Amino acid sequence: MSKFSLPLFSFRNPQVLGFILYFLAGFADGLMVPFFPLWAQHTAAIPVGLIGLLFGCYAGGELIAAPFIGGIADRIGRRPVLVLSATGVGLGFIALYFAHGVIEAAWVLVVIGIFESVLHPTIYTLIADVTPASEHRHQFSIARVCSYAGGIAGPLLGAVIVQSSLGDVFMASGIALLCGAVLLILCLPETREHGDEPDDEEEDEGFAALMPVFRDRRLAILLFWTLLLGVSGSWVEAILPLYAHNQLGMSNTDVGLLFTFGAVLNTFGQITLTKMFSRRSPLFIVLSAGLTLILAFGVLLTSPHILALVVAVCFYSLSQMMVGPLMPAAVNQLAPVRLRATYMAALSVVSDLRDSVGPATGTALFAVAFSLPWMIGIPVVAIAALGLGISLSSRRKSSVQTSE
Repeated sequence: MSKFSLPLFSFRNPQVLGFILYFLAGFADGLMVPFFPLWAQHTAAIPVGLIGLLFGCYAGGELIAAPFIGGIADRIGRRPVLVLSATGVGLGFIALYFAHGVIEAAWVLVVIGIFESVLHPTIYTLIADVTPASEHRHQFSIARVCSYAGGIAGPLLGAVIVQSSLGDVFMASGIALLCGAVLLILCLPETREHGDEPDDEEEDEGFAALMPVFRDRRLAILLFWTLLLGVSGSWVEAILPLYAHNQLGMSNTDVGLLFTFGAVLNTFGQITLTKMFSRRSPLFIVLSAGLTLILAFGVLLTSPHILALVVAVCFYSLSQMMVGPLMPAAVNQLAPVRLRATYMAALSVVSDLRDSVGPATGTALFAVAFSLPWMIGIPVVAIAALGLGISLSSRRKSSVQTSE
């Protein structure tokens, strides 16, 4: 029996299960997140001023847990981690359906975040386990497309479900992920190579072993520039709804349609763009992504019109499509085989920091002056893109010299 034979069924491409799970995760988030504030206010009787804090609990659970358990798939295997993660998140969403008040909702969201902290890095690790390195960027692009597709399908179904009850979106999100967990139990093999387990010395290192950023200088530099670029880029998502509503008078529905347009662009353009840049160097890709993001900031800074918002969303989406699949592929190339999940967890921590620090800094700048985030964002993106591009280029040259 081959190492990729399945418990009950024959399945030639285990990474497809990762794509399905990525879709279900995006679907569940898209189903829940847009309607969470309405549920909190009208069903759970939570004060409006505390709704943002609850979102912070969701992201905070991921951010707290990822450094400690994000690499656990390197120790107990990919399959059990993905099954437990999908099950925990699914049950968490269902528990949210029954939660009332701030305290209950906050605890449930923290628990959901803890289980979700290992979901995405382990899916990336699964894909890296079963595909050649030359295909990683393309495979990660497919995973992103699946997530975007789920992010489109979720709100569309949610708009129908909330007609009966706002809380039903949590039940539907939970059931979707529990179905994913059952699919994994039936079909997913263990993809970790025999002998990939860290040795006893590494297991005793605790936190430092789980967060290789403390020991791998190349990874630390790479993640620093990734975080800086990600934080500045996240200002578009965080501030654009406020900018569109306050400065241009757009309705909430129009803002939602604007972001749906961006998700559609990512869904249908990601794989094509990745193929277009497949022969380009990482330096070229990152600098192109940085320039495109700078153009988005420039349009928002110089042209306060609705058409400018559409153009800015297009530029922002292009930038994300360029650099999105590149980073997990680059981090995976740095990772020893036995620590793939741990290195992916480090990248996941950066993503969580971006989602926490980005909106906080962006909205603070916007509160001072609506044009300030775009003015500051241009030089910050230029520096971050240049630093990240040079770091990726140096890493590539070092890899070539080592192989020679």
